[in-house]
Amino acid sequence: MAIDRLDGRLIELLAREPRIGVLEASRRLGVARGTAQARLDRLLSQGVIRGFGPDVDPAALGYPVTAFATLEIRQGQGADVRTHLAGVPEVLELHTITGHGDMLCRLVARSNADLQRVIDKVVGIEGIVRASTAIVMENAVPLRIIPLVREAAGADD
Repeated sequence: MAIDRLDGRLIELLAREPRIGVLEASRRLGVARGTAQARLDRLLSQGVIRGFGPDVDPAALGYPVTAFATLEIRQGQGADVRTHLAGVPEVLELHTITGHGDMLCRLVARSNADLQRVIDKVVGIEGIVRASTAIVMENAVPLRIIPLVREAAGADD
């Protein structure tokens, strides 16, 4: 879906202030309330905006260690592995990938020693042939979407 500059400005405003009301958003954007509501409804229905939930920091919850595990999966066992990993709370994301390995998951743990427990839980299914884990030293560019929104909207500023 293509977005325009108004969509981009609305998304950026909601990212900065997720609790802002539609009326206040329309005022700040300089558009009618109905326009802001229609844009928001369209962005939601087309899946551009997926939600307004809190942005939770795993480290603040007591999980300061982040790691990525590349998993090699036995052929035909991908669905079982996905189901297994969906049940491991410390698995924050799971992606199927090309290249070395078949799946990449982002994990969190309470400490480096606790990471071993998490990895044991992750690989505790027959369908995983091999796992390679890399511990994150620094998150130099945290997940960000607004620069991409600006690019997609064709914003110059």
